[in-house]
Amino acid sequence: MSRPSWDEYFMAITAQVAGRSTCLRRRTGAVLVKDKRILATGYNGVPSGLAHCDEAGCLREKLNIPSGTQHELCRGIHAEQNAVIQAARHGTAIDGAIAYCTHQPCVLCAKILINAGVTSIVYAEPYPDPLAQEMLDEAGISWVRFQGVTPA
Repeated sequence: MSRPSWDEYFMAITAQVAGRSTCLRRRTGAVLVKDKRILATGYNGVPSGLAHCDEAGCLREKLNIPSGTQHELCRGIHAEQNAVIQAARHGTAIDGAIAYCTHQPCVLCAKILINAGVTSIVYAEPYPDPLAQEMLDEAGISWVRFQGVTPA
């Protein structure tokens, strides 16, 4: 019997969390972990109580907005943002946490993770955003691509 490493374990959970996403373009998940304990999770989707994109349609698709641009023109909230919001709503301190993400964070999420006190990021899929990478480096936050097998 093979026991998964901690990174494999948390990345598998991150993939499962992404399954809750209602985004029509890209399903993402994030798990905030400290001392090998899950603090909060998040997936991308619209704010609570609003019509999901699978019901209302994709605003970005309607406006023909390319991936990686104009993040503000979207009904949804990114997975990393939702994880930080969930921690805040429930009074869970995340300073010193590791963020496990299905995708490399964009610049908006990078800035939020920096200010939230996240110390490192482990991600599965690249999402090249040079400004995000530059800011994470400047803040001293490590970000590494997960090299293990991530369940579909």
